[in-house]
Amino acid sequence: MSASDPNSAIYVTDSAKDIRIRHAFSGGQDSIEKHRQLGANLEVDIPIKYLSFFLEDDAELEHLKKEYGSGRMLTGEVKQRLIQVLTELVERHRRARASVTEE
Repeated sequence: MSASDPNSAIYVTDSAKDIRIRHAFSGGQDSIEKHRQLGANLEVDIPIKYLSFFLEDDAELEHLKKEYGSGRMLTGEVKQRLIQVLTELVERHRRARASVTEE
């Protein structure tokens, strides 16, 4: 994701419907069958990297890594969780920003 390409960046001013993860490089395999057999390469997976920064629940992060790394969870499921986490973060920021006054 890059700010130079507005379609690949997530901004704190984005609405919940604007937050999408389409082109993030994943560590998932070429096919579902291969992914189920080999699991994901967590070292190169960008959604997992983002979750390691933004997901506050360390136990959930470890669970996601275990399931995804073993092939029991698919790339789309990890991206959906990341979208949820980022949407919550942006919404909290939006509420905090709205409560700021001139004083």
